[in-house]
Amino acid sequence: MVGGPRICPRLVCLGQIGAAHGVRGEVRLRSFTADPAAITSYGPLETEDGRVLAIESLRPAKDYFVARLSGIADRDAAEQLTNCRLYVPRERLPEPDEPDEFYYADLVGLAAVDRAGRELGAVIAVHNFGAGDLLEVRPSAGGDTELVPFDAMTVPEIDIAAGRLVVDLPKADKEMPPPLRGKPAAKRSKAK
Repeated sequence: MVGGPRICPRLVCLGQIGAAHGVRGEVRLRSFTADPAAITSYGPLETEDGRVLAIESLRPAKDYFVARLSGIADRDAAEQLTNCRLYVPRERLPEPDEPDEFYYADLVGLAAVDRAGRELGAVIAVHNFGAGDLLEVRPSAGGDTELVPFDAMTVPEIDIAAGRLVVDLPKADKEMPPPLRGKPAAKRSKAK
């Protein structure tokens, strides 16, 4: 897509730049890594538009870090980076320690199958709009993508090595989790 974000499913977002900090090109930086200061250990980071930035220095502030980035020497250049997300290739990250741990980037491309092994579609994205993680699944039969709650009840099995995950959707519409229902989950009562 020309002019838009260039997000590859094999890139993992490690942080996001906030506002400029001061007049010498520093920026506020939010780190999404398990150890927030470890964001410097992953090497150069890439923005959505393909720019490569290295963190030259990092120091803690209130609830963010203040970072100096390569090639950013003044406030004007720093302001151009406001809200940029910073990515690394998935291959640069260590493998998870536990068998039931994985990176969301590893889920993209997995086949979604039901408990009987019938293919339902493929995972094309993982989203979180504030109420929990959702898998976006493109149905094998075509049509619109569907959002599936990403929880242990709905997705009881994930097998990265086999390239699939099991999706166990409730049978009736009234049993469906709220993101999949056509109607609100609860009615509001009027105050008395």
